[in-house]
Amino acid sequence: MAFEAYDDYEQSERVQQWLRQNGLSIVVGIAIGLVGIFGWQQWNKHKAGHEAEAANLYQQIQAAVSSGKADGADTLTEQLLKDYTDTPYAMFAVSDRAQRQVQANQLDKAVESLNWAESHADNAELKVLTEMRIAQVLLAQGKGADALAALDRMPPKSYEGSAQELRGDVLVKLGRPDDARKAYEAAKSALGENAPQSVQMKIDDLAVAGKQGA
Repeated sequence: MAFEAYDDYEQSERVQQWLRQNGLSIVVGIAIGLVGIFGWQQWNKHKAGHEAEAANLYQQIQAAVSSGKADGADTLTEQLLKDYTDTPYAMFAVSDRAQRQVQANQLDKAVESLNWAESHADNAELKVLTEMRIAQVLLAQGKGADALAALDRMPPKSYEGSAQELRGDVLVKLGRPDDARKAYEAAKSALGENAPQSVQMKIDDLAVAGKQGA
C-alpha cells in the first residue's frame, strides 16, 4: 500500500513539475489555436459577405440590362471588376457585357471582354464555353486562323458537337473544304439524333461545291 501511495505521490509530483515547466507553452498553444479558429471563422464570414455583395451588384447589372440601361450596366460591371475581381460574378458580368458588345457589333471589344473572362474563369466548363464564344466572334470578324486557334485551346471532346460544327465553319472560311467536311461529319456523329438539319445541309453544300469545282 505504501508503495502504491508513493507511486501516486511521485506521479503527482512529476505531473506538477511538468506543468510548471510546460504550462506556459500549453496556454500559449491553446491561445494560438483559439485565435486561429476565430481568425478562420472571421475570414469565412468576410468571404461570404464579399461574395454576397458581388452577387447583389451582379443582380443590379441584370436589372439594368432588363431595363434597357446598357450604359448603367457597363458602369456597374466596371465597379464589379474593380472591387470583386476575385469572385465568379466578375467573370459572369464580363461575359454578359461581351454579349451586349456583339449585339452592338463591337466585335473587337467583345473579344477583349471574352479574353478577360477566359483568363479569369476558375471553372473548366465555363472556360471551355468562353473559348468557343471567342472562336465565334473571331469568325464573325473574318479571323479564321485566330478562331481555329481558340478552338484548339479547348480540351478534346468538350462540347464536341457544337465545337466540331463551328470548326467546320472556320475551316470553310479558311478554304479547307475537305477538313470542314470531316468536322461536320464529326459534329453529326457526336450530336446523333439531336443534330440540327443545318449540319447535314452544310455537308451537302460542300458536296455540291466539290462537284462544281471538279
